[in-house]
Amino acid sequence: TKVYARRLFDVWAVREEGRYVGHAEIKPTEVTGGHEIVYALAPEAWGRGLGTELAEAVVGHGFGALGLSAVHATVTAANDASLALLTRLGFAHRRDIEEDDGTTTRCLTLVRADRGPWEPRSTEGG
Repeated sequence: TKVYARRLFDVWAVREEGRYVGHAEIKPTEVTGGHEIVYALAPEAWGRGLGTELAEAVVGHGFGALGLSAVHATVTAANDASLALLTRLGFAHRRDIEEDDGTTTRCLTLVRADRGPWEPRSTEGG
């Protein structure tokens, strides 16, 4: 779409053994009032930890390269796997959005801590 062509935010393709299996992005959104992480994997890539690795990398980019103090995610309430993944990473439920089609979208937020799994530990000084 024209949004991607204008390079308004960072987007990455996810490849496994040369095959495209998903994508990730981080972008400012009005829905969350900040930067939202987005990740999607093809079903054949599910269940092997790629989603966790991908979400950690995008969060790390937000906290590191972009210097954000918080990142957000929106997930359909029925997506238990993604909600569990985000909860394991420290995201907290903030509010729900009732969509026009009757579904519920959960808005979650992760506030930058001193260190998270996306930040390497210092090897200096013990």
